[in-house]
Amino acid sequence: MESRRGPFKSAVPSNVVSPVRRCSRTACGRPAVATLTYVYADSTAVLGPLATYAEPHCYDLCAEHSERLTAPRGWEVVRLLDSSAPARPSGDDLEALANAVREAARPQERAAGPGVGRRAVDPMEVARRGHLRVLRSPDN
Repeated sequence: MESRRGPFKSAVPSNVVSPVRRCSRTACGRPAVATLTYVYADSTAVLGPLATYAEPHCYDLCAEHSERLTAPRGWEVVRLLDSSAPARPSGDDLEALANAVREAARPQERAAGPGVGRRAVDPMEVARRGHLRVLRSPDN
């Protein structure tokens, strides 16, 4: 006999099951941010970003438990960096961006006369490869 809820309805209320994965440590209900996997053959514990899917042989850990993680004596802990986290721009990145903006803001000089079909030669340009240019430092 089919229930009144229908064949695909769950008998468990939806507020009991959370779509957020929780820390695997006993009595810890914080959201998981990292996944721990043991490689027994290498005596290594690998802690990385939260896995896409919950795996039965992996442990999801909250921020506090992932920071305090220690491995058994003789084991190595490998902490993988979270590549999805936005990297902070370095000074070189900001300087390159500023130089690109300055370059784009310069008026384009066109050569008149016989060299109309050719590009104007930039005195700052040292070399060219495809669409990339190597420029002389403004300090030199």
